[in-house]
Amino acid sequence: MERLVINGGNPLFGDVNINGAKNAAVAILPATILASKGVCHIDNVPNIEDINCLETILKYLGCKVEAGNNCISIDSSNIVTTNATIPEVRKMRASYYLQGALLSRFKKARVELPGGCPIGDRPIDQHIKGFEALGATVTIEHGAVSIEAEKLVGTTIYFDVVSVGATINIMLAATLAEGVTVLENVAKEPHVVDVANFLNTMGAKIKGAGTDVIKITGVEELCGCNYSVIPDQIEAGTFMVATAACGGEVNVTNVIPKHLESISAKLIEMGVEIVEHDDSVTVKSDKNLKGVNIKTLPYPGFPTDVQQPMSTLLTLAKGRSIVNESIYENRFKHVDELKRMGANVKIEGKIAIIDGVERLSGAHVKATDLRAGAALVIAGLAAKGTTEVEGVEHIDRGYLDIEKKFKALGADIKRVND
Repeated sequence: MERLVINGGNPLFGDVNINGAKNAAVAILPATILASKGVCHIDNVPNIEDINCLETILKYLGCKVEAGNNCISIDSSNIVTTNATIPEVRKMRASYYLQGALLSRFKKARVELPGGCPIGDRPIDQHIKGFEALGATVTIEHGAVSIEAEKLVGTTIYFDVVSVGATINIMLAATLAEGVTVLENVAKEPHVVDVANFLNTMGAKIKGAGTDVIKITGVEELCGCNYSVIPDQIEAGTFMVATAACGGEVNVTNVIPKHLESISAKLIEMGVEIVEHDDSVTVKSDKNLKGVNIKTLPYPGFPTDVQQPMSTLLTLAKGRSIVNESIYENRFKHVDELKRMGANVKIEGKIAIIDGVERLSGAHVKATDLRAGAALVIAGLAAKGTTEVEGVEHIDRGYLDIEKKFKALGADIKRVND
């Protein structure tokens, strides 16, 4: 069993380079299935566990996959099966993008129900609604989603709730459909735009990504292309929050500052200095923090994936802070672990009431999901004494070499394998 051992209290100084966006890459890789000829060469792909799972799945389907140096080349011209039913599919949430991609190209798909972090109810009803609106028949049995269609025909689809997953999945399905598909009340996250840009680079006709309405004009085929994934907004936010918690000055490089505005705004409100550059942000903190109120919202609101690291930071801020988690109901699982470290937090449904303490103290804690793991690492870095974080496998799903990056900034952190 692996764990991270952290001797906290060190300020952070230096530069940290941000990887490609996990949430974009895990959708772009399944999207390569749509290329019936040519090879997709994708750059700036994070070498994380979810990507490794997708590589295994794509090879199982019959794709030729070559990976190295944050680049992946995928040839999907000779796919041999539309049944994605191997264990790796159940290990990650984003495996449901295989549904839209396989359905679009082959008019059928059988995909195991997705897994991923246990952060609350995340139904796929909006995905199913979209597939059926395009003309497909969807059945769920024996733990898998089966989808078939004689043909897919464009239509207007209004999503009842804003869903990143459903927006991308139906966008994939509609890319090769007949006619025009209009998606309304869609997600506007940067990785939605990135997937649309990738599809357009392959030859799709998609307009409006990043707005409330996406218009897709179906094409007959897509081809391989060269593409680079956008920087990871969530990884960048994690290092920004960590710097605020530990004190110091860190230059977070290879980012798009526009994507970080909601995070930057709250840190500035807390008393942290943020300086934006063309493709980097500098974070300066003297740890003299004041409490703020946060409500997670779809982009451009405050991202739910940064809520857990941010709530850790708020435990060290003066005064009372209120965190309203409006996206997922089980995203405060890390709070019990923070209490073991001395945090003063009360949970009332989707609301966390946080009264800041002078300091946290090291303890043995366990990560239950990806972003909870990042939150506990930040807590350990800021705490007095030694913290041991179990559940490192969750952290590895979304952060590449997290301990090496923090160590390069001056943190006392190491990975231990019992």
